[in-house]
Amino acid sequence: MSIRSRAGFEDFVSGLPATSIVHQWGDASVAKVGGKVFALFGLDAEGSGLVFKVTEFTFDMLTEADDIAQAPYFAKRGWVRVGGKAALSEEDLEAYLREAHRLVASKLTRKLQAELGLTELIAAGPRRS
Repeated sequence: MSIRSRAGFEDFVSGLPATSIVHQWGDASVAKVGGKVFALFGLDAEGSGLVFKVTEFTFDMLTEADDIAQAPYFAKRGWVRVGGKAALSEEDLEAYLREAHRLVASKLTRKLQAELGLTELIAAGPRRS
């Protein structure tokens, strides 16, 4: 199942620690950790797309590619929208979603991180493939 489909997106992110999925904002599938958004799958005028949290460095790198841009309605240079024609592999998208999850989880309070069992994930830092 492709991560570029709603079912594939929901299946992948639901496997990340302490993740919940809600349907909001025009029936987008919104992935949250500790109640904070880290990614979403939605349909808009341009078709289906993934939106996820990134570092500024990753933002600058990704937005140079075709069909990847600043995500509308999200913080400037902190979120990207990846369209269906973007030249990213499934493995790359999975890695970016894992990192988005870790970035947002790392901003939760230490108490909430511990309650959700995220302490080791955050301490480990970004995963390299």
